[in-house]
Amino acid sequence: MGLEMEGMAAAIGVSVPVLRFLLCFAATIPTGLMWRAVPGAAGRHLYAGLTGAALSYLSFGATSNLLFVVPMAFGYLAMLLCRRLAGLVTFLGAFGFLIACHMYYMSGDAWKEGGIDATGALMVLTLKIISCAINYSDGMLKEEGLRDAQKKYRLAKLPSLIEYFGYCLCCGSHFAGPVYEMKDYLEYTERNGLWASPTPSPLLPTLRALVQAGACMGLYLYLSPQFPLSRFSEPLYYEWGFWHRLFYQYMSGFTARWKYYFIWSLSEAAIIISGLGFSGWSDSSPPKAKWDRAKNVDVLGVELATSAVQLPLMWNIQVSTWLRYYVYERLVQKGKKPGFLQLLGTQTVSAVWHSYTDGNKQSAIQSSTLSWFL
Repeated sequence: MGLEMEGMAAAIGVSVPVLRFLLCFAATIPTGLMWRAVPGAAGRHLYAGLTGAALSYLSFGATSNLLFVVPMAFGYLAMLLCRRLAGLVTFLGAFGFLIACHMYYMSGDAWKEGGIDATGALMVLTLKIISCAINYSDGMLKEEGLRDAQKKYRLAKLPSLIEYFGYCLCCGSHFAGPVYEMKDYLEYTERNGLWASPTPSPLLPTLRALVQAGACMGLYLYLSPQFPLSRFSEPLYYEWGFWHRLFYQYMSGFTARWKYYFIWSLSEAAIIISGLGFSGWSDSSPPKAKWDRAKNVDVLGVELATSAVQLPLMWNIQVSTWLRYYVYERLVQKGKKPGFLQLLGTQTVSAVWHSYTDGNKQSAIQSSTLSWFL
């Protein structure tokens, strides 16, 4: 098996750890499909958590789940012991742990040797844990004066351990997102809310997401040998004229985006086929099923955006939504309008959350055609 993995990895120009990660990532689609058929809410919670833990183990190794347990346990204890401050305590504790992991893995050797670590999955997990704790704290507040998102997602009671376990490690979103709310997860697993009635077939939207993923991967594989990011460190780049370098800068950025489109499209397919991606019906006549709960990118929207203001609405959509709900809006004092300080605070949190892209990892990833995480 080891020799076969090495042969497959060499054939597509990646390391064995990266190939293992990609295979586990692709496995979230059939795993999501089988999630639909698991009987009972408790069974679905267990299935979500155990399959996510198993794929993490296969992808990142034995220590990955121990890494995830730390912020999970911290967040649950915060909700259990100090509900009123659980959101703030979890925010500080989970982000502090994430920063520590960023720093630790920056100095590691795994990425230099073509490996991959679990910090990407930990980033997604951090946002889910924080949103759960904040929504549980919001459950103590009176509905009057709450923002729409607070009213919609607040939790009246503490999730059970099995519910929390399934939500945190659900394999469909564990590796690369999208981030979604505990309340939506609970309603899906318990077949309440939107899922109380039979939902439409997810096969066509899943196929659409898979076709998009394949097209994005194909375009990336075609362009990446022509516009590698490593060219910026070569003497040849500095011999070019201004317009040649400007063109190369644009094309290398354009090329790099398609690997993200691929990852997010694949993740979207996994959530859609499970049924969790269903988000209701359109207002058209006749109404059409919407499957945008897992939508993390609008490819054409990004590529054809006419201003920077539009990009957060099209790129990494669920993280942008999380930042708006749990950072930007909560920094605005009642009766006042948001301003520069709210924007600065939001961008700072975003920068800290993304801060695992150091030079060593970047160099390791640039050397592999299909190393999708930066």
